[in-house]
This record gives sequence, structure tokens and C-alpha cells, in this order.
Amino acid sequence: MSTVATPPTPTGTPPEGLSPAAPADRPLPKDHTQAILETTKHVAALLKRTGKPFALAGSVAAFAHGLPARFQHDTDFCVRPEDAEVAIEALNNGGIAMRQAAEDWLVKGRSGGEEIDLIFELARRPVSTELLERASIKAVDSVWMPVLAPTDLMDSRLVALCEHYCDFGDLLPMARMLREQIDWERLDRDHRAAPLSDAFEGRTWNGWHHHVTLVSVTHAFCTLQRLARAPKGTAPA
Repeated sequence: MSTVATPPTPTGTPPEGLSPAAPADRPLPKDHTQAILETTKHVAALLKRTGKPFALAGSVAAFAHGLPARFQHDTDFCVRPEDAEVAIEALNNGGIAMRQAAEDWLVKGRSGGEEIDLIFELARRPVSTELLERASIKAVDSVWMPVLAPTDLMDSRLVALCEHYCDFGDLLPMARMLREQIDWERLDRDHRAAPLSDAFEGRTWNGWHHHVTLVSVTHAFCTLQRLARAPKGTAPA
């Protein structure tokens, strides 16, 4: 009997027997965070069976690296463009309704009320074998799967900055919590010519400390101003 080839392990080796496929007909939890995790585990189990490389991306990937669970509206997976048809077929056969998206760099799916993005292009570049090989094996709610490297996650966030969306507040938690795992020199080199991502001081080690120092001084100044204006014998709000 033929067996499906196992894709190359990006980094590290997961313990055996900890990645069972979630039944497609099992009802998802009412809690949105846990529901996204259950959907993520189900998609990962189906993609593993294809024997093709892939990696978890987005906010769930950030969670796998240690950030608090602040999920968006979906779970994201990266696959190579040449593996798109195989991945889509695997998810369809696994009970996930896949559909074309308005964007030409991904397809969307839905399972148990939760959205799934299957991404073929990340940071305006096609998903490559090199990108997926930099992924590391992480446990996501007890199921082991490849997860994009912290540097690549931050890179994708920086590239997404544009004139209509330039919220550095979304970048700061990742920069703060994963600062030791991110290759800041690479990000500085790759984004120096981009005005918006270059303005994010968290992309360099010195810039990060400069930003934190300014924020701390500003907070202290504002606190002193409130104390100075508060009536004697009362605490400022």
C-alpha cells in the first residue's frame, strides 16, 4: 500500500502522535479564540497529508511564538503557488468549503463559521521554499505544525503598511515580545528604502530603545502635569 510522502521538517522535530486530525463534523467551541485554534488544527492536519510544505502565518502564528491570543477574523496558512491546487483539493476533501477571493494572491475557505486564508504570496513576494524552510515546528494548542519565523512575520507586517493603513500600534506587541528572535539587521536592510516601514523605529535595536525611552519620558511628563494641576488633597484621575 502506498503512503504519502512526509514534507521536509523546517526546524526541529515534533513529538509523534500529537497531531490527530480534527473531525470535520465536530462542532466548534462558542469561544471565538478557541474556535479559531480548532480550525487551525484541522487545516494543519489536512495540509500535512498532502506531503507539501506549508506554514502557519498571521496572528495565530504570532500566538504560537508567545504573543497573547489576539486573533483577527481568520487563520492564515502559506503554501507555494505550485502547490495551490493540491492544498485546495485537500481542504475541500476535508470538509472545508474553499472559494475564490477578490485578491489574486490567496483563496478563502470557511469551516465551522471560521474563515481560512490560504496564501500564495506574502509580503508582495510569492511564497517560496526558502521562506517555508525558515519556519519552525511549534505546538499550537497541542498540535505540532510549521510556523513562520518571527522575522518573516514582522517582515510581512512592515510590507503591509501603506498610506491607508499605517498603525504602528499593531507592530509594537510583536516587536516587544519577539525582539530577541527577530533579525533586526535584515529588516533594517530590507526596509530602509521604504518610507513607511522605515519610519517604524522598532525595526532596529537602537530604534526600539529610542522609541521606548521617548514613550517613557512622555508618560512621566504627562503624569507630572496631571499631578501639578490636581487640587491639593485629591488624587488625579
